[in-house]
Amino acid sequence: MSLTVPTRTAVGCTLLVLALGTGVTACGGDDDPLAAEPYDAADQVSFQGPHRDGKKADPDKPLEIVAEGSRGRITDVTAVDAAGRYVAGELSADGSRWHSTSPLAADARYTVRVSTEDDEGAPGRKVLTLDTGRPTTKKRLDVTFGPKAGTYGVGQPVTARLSAPVREPARRAVVERALKVTSTPAVPGAWHWVDDTELHYRPAQYWPAHATVRISSGLAGIKLGDRLWGGTARPLTLTTGDSVVAVTDASSHTMTVYRNGQEIKQIPVTTGKAGFETRNGVKVVLGKEPFVRMRSTTVGIAEGSSEAYDLPVHYATRLTWSGEYVHAAPWSVGSQGSANVSHGCTGMSTGNAEWFFDTVREGDVVKVVNSYGDTMEPFGNGFGDWNLSWDKWRTGSALTGGGPDGPGPQEPARLRPTAT
Repeated sequence: MSLTVPTRTAVGCTLLVLALGTGVTACGGDDDPLAAEPYDAADQVSFQGPHRDGKKADPDKPLEIVAEGSRGRITDVTAVDAAGRYVAGELSADGSRWHSTSPLAADARYTVRVSTEDDEGAPGRKVLTLDTGRPTTKKRLDVTFGPKAGTYGVGQPVTARLSAPVREPARRAVVERALKVTSTPAVPGAWHWVDDTELHYRPAQYWPAHATVRISSGLAGIKLGDRLWGGTARPLTLTTGDSVVAVTDASSHTMTVYRNGQEIKQIPVTTGKAGFETRNGVKVVLGKEPFVRMRSTTVGIAEGSSEAYDLPVHYATRLTWSGEYVHAAPWSVGSQGSANVSHGCTGMSTGNAEWFFDTVREGDVVKVVNSYGDTMEPFGNGFGDWNLSWDKWRTGSALTGGGPDGPGPQEPARLRPTAT
């Protein structure tokens, strides 16, 4: 059934049809400043579907607006809800039809502004408002952002964990568009899908020092599938401290620490020996533990073997979940600066380890070069995100799908503690 508003005298009237599959709660009237313009383009408006007052539109149905007759055409349509979320749409080349190409939110009020032009070029405009109903299912996709609010190093990625898997590229694109990350100062960045339930966000280069990063979601009420709707997400604000980057050269047995690009300390170290080589690449500080008991049995080295160890370790700065640390190693001071004798960790004197422990924070960067070890994994064993080039990183986005857009990084299975 359709509802027709009585015709008013106008120049080149245009019939607009709003098709939603169900009804609309209200339409803009003479009190709307846009509808009061000389050329009211919607003198005849028809709503297809139920037309009783208070009936809500079905968010499962697309929004469609059609200009009927030969006396005018649509030139522009914008649809935005009360939360400021715009509906993407597509206008036909001849201006006869506009339809939405992104999902409507459930339980939301939309304002739809339609601009037209008659056959003499005179502009017209009409404003419509409509309410959408609630989802027909209670299954929601909630998002949890990480890390916790606080101050981090410039290498800290943002994480988004989803309460349900999202596999299809089109649905992933909807999720990405809704997950907003802004920083002050502004820097380019992108999401990367680690798997079906987790995304990481990082800039093209490290975050600027002393930046503010805000993360939020606009997924609430957005349809993602036949039985899945966007749910809630608590917004998150992070800040960064000084840029602290430590570069460990396994061949020269030194660690050089930089703050805001300036060298502040060079430390003699020992890294992994043959068979236990330290991973190359960029790692991000995961946490700091004043004391850790490191035992070889946790990584499959048999008790009583020549490589067995069971040691109390102080000032341990964790780099991987599998147990790679920067820590105090007073038993290897004679080799620090001259030989690699550890089981994969970076060892240094107790005094230097205490200084490093006090200097770095979670999210700071440790880069290992010139080791014979493998390269740090991008995911699954800590934050190896920076070991992907910017081009490669962007291939993990459902929106960009790869391609050059800025430079790569500058400097560059959860287990118990392992190496010494």
